[in-house]
Amino acid sequence: MATRSTAAKREEAAKREDAMEQHAVKPKLKPEPISRPQRTNEDGGLDRLIYERVRLGIMSALATNEELTFNELKALFDVSDGNLGAHARKLEEAGYIACTKSFEARRPKSRYRITHVGRKALLRYLEHIEAVIKATRRY
Repeated sequence: MATRSTAAKREEAAKREDAMEQHAVKPKLKPEPISRPQRTNEDGGLDRLIYERVRLGIMSALATNEELTFNELKALFDVSDGNLGAHARKLEEAGYIACTKSFEARRPKSRYRITHVGRKALLRYLEHIEAVIKATRRY
């Protein structure tokens, strides 16, 4: 019984690999998500970023306090760490709030404050809501 040479075995293996590559299902590339800029509604309309309950609460609490810690905000709204963190991050990305992170006794401490842009956005939002309330009371 004759045995094949090592070179012949390598050649057959290479042919099998080529055949498998030709018939293999190639993964489709996922398109990159298009990031949409946050709308601040300069026309005085409803700002969807602030409209959400927790975000409106964060903005309102920070408008009446110089600064609040993450734990103080968490206690105010009875939300999970992840939920509060996600909402705060959205507001921070929009420039509505600023976060200062530090450590106290080896524990992280995040302090939040409202920015000038955030205060203006909140006032626009409140003016819009007040206009809706006034219009509704006329009927």
